[in-house]
Amino acid sequence: MNEAKIRALVRRVLDEIDDSKPAPSTDDGRRKPHVPAPLSLVTQADVEAMPPGGQLSIAPHAIVTPLARDVAQERRVALVWEEAPAQPDDPHPDPPHHIAIGADHGGYALKETLRRYLQGQGYDVRDCGTHGTSSVDYPDFAFQVARLVAEGVCDRGIMIDGAGIGSCMAANKVPGVRAGLCYDLSSARNAREHNDANVLTLGGQLIGEALAKQIVQTWLETPFAGGRHAGRVEKIMAVEKQWQ
Repeated sequence: MNEAKIRALVRRVLDEIDDSKPAPSTDDGRRKPHVPAPLSLVTQADVEAMPPGGQLSIAPHAIVTPLARDVAQERRVALVWEEAPAQPDDPHPDPPHHIAIGADHGGYALKETLRRYLQGQGYDVRDCGTHGTSSVDYPDFAFQVARLVAEGVCDRGIMIDGAGIGSCMAANKVPGVRAGLCYDLSSARNAREHNDANVLTLGGQLIGEALAKQIVQTWLETPFAGGRHAGRVEKIMAVEKQWQ
């Protein structure tokens, strides 16, 4: 007996068990119709059980086999992923207050501007350096900012170097950090809504002070959207765990 037949047999037995239980009733005493739960693993047999042109509900983050996709296309069966529920246990549900900020020599001037700006907005700012224009190595300061965020000392982190690229790479090496390089308001909003970024990196030699302030404000004030994006962020963190 092949795998598809075994799965079909198990599913049929489970359906019979469910059917043996009384269906839940509505407030007026009528029995509610049985609605099958979305599938978490979709195989060829699942698609073939659907009428041509039908619709198959699939659980968020479900796995669909390549053969199932081919059969769905041939039978014109729509594969519809259910919306993932919002995550109620956001570790920082309140607006961020404690901000770590750092820079190398290429981002020092912008760091000083943003530090004063954030303090004027009422944020508690932890300055990780550098404290001058002498040449330094950006990974050292990116690590300090990322570590404060990963350890929960600060809610968010901001790191600035010449282009923002190297600091982003360095910060993302710290477990628990999701650093994103942002260069305009759209990327700042997307980094928070879709990726739940907790560290922002900026290119101090590429953007002006006015735009940098707007990017920082947008990034700090934009909440994580959750929903379908939550599962994708979980997959990012799952990749990290595989290499620990």
